[in-house]
Amino acid sequence: MGRTAGVIGLGAWQLGGDWGDVSEGDAHATLQAAVDSGVTFIDTADVYGDGRSEQIIGSFVKDKPQLTVATKMGRRVPQAPENYTLDNFRAWTDRSRANLGVETLDLVQLHCPPTPVFSAGAVYDALDTLVAEGRIGAYGVSVEKVDEALAAIARPGTASVQIILNAFRLKPLERVLPAAAEAGVGIIARVPLASGLLSGRYDEHTTFAADDHRNYNRHGEAFDVGETFSGVPYEVGVAAAREVRSIAGTAPTAAFALRWVIDQPGVTTVIPGARTVEQVRGNVAAADLPPLTDSQLSDLERLYDERIRAHVHDRW
Repeated sequence: MGRTAGVIGLGAWQLGGDWGDVSEGDAHATLQAAVDSGVTFIDTADVYGDGRSEQIIGSFVKDKPQLTVATKMGRRVPQAPENYTLDNFRAWTDRSRANLGVETLDLVQLHCPPTPVFSAGAVYDALDTLVAEGRIGAYGVSVEKVDEALAAIARPGTASVQIILNAFRLKPLERVLPAAAEAGVGIIARVPLASGLLSGRYDEHTTFAADDHRNYNRHGEAFDVGETFSGVPYEVGVAAAREVRSIAGTAPTAAFALRWVIDQPGVTTVIPGARTVEQVRGNVAAADLPPLTDSQLSDLERLYDERIRAHVHDRW
């Protein structure tokens, strides 16, 4: 990709929608706190708030050339492989270029398209064309499944793979991270706190707003259920998160969970979301924690095997 990214980035889904209302002023304050804390990589998508997240970021970054902004495309149309064409790619990236106020998008990722798209040579040819035309600097994919990631990694033009990776989703460690490292493909770890479960702040009585996906997508009603609480049933996740909090000891639970992701060989950047200045600062502080001890790593593996594996491992 030719650009560097700090190990802690910022996921900007929250700034567009689906997590409750965030004002433009609060969004700008969150972005500024991220930059002040050393964040250099921001991840968004054209579908977050139907362009609102891109527009807010575009108004913020125009005088900050040190920032790399990754966006995603493909989820604003019916999810059929035949919609992933060069003409549509041009239209989608033109819209994102306008939203972000740039001539060339730093990184564009296919946004969890249907599985056959990852194996279609014409799709990668079209993406190569976008690079040649100067519309995008580089391209990658965002995936739900391990096999989708492996298909993309096998293509020589793929710069990055974005995948769910956290202490409740260990499967990418087996094949995806090693394959990406061998191919020189970056790994962007998303949903690193399992939609907040791994912050340790939720219990069985926590409620979420009607327009928050943690309310309306718990069973995959709107999109892949793996995007909400990493696919872990809420009550199971809450109980497991209590154990994570105990394993973390004196470290803040969220920062501890992010430190686990940072420590995984092959991870390029991790993109926790944030809606407030305090959340940004807490996320970035994870980079200052010491690596997890062997005992802590062993305890997390045991917890995964006992409580989480049956719910997620073979599904994605």
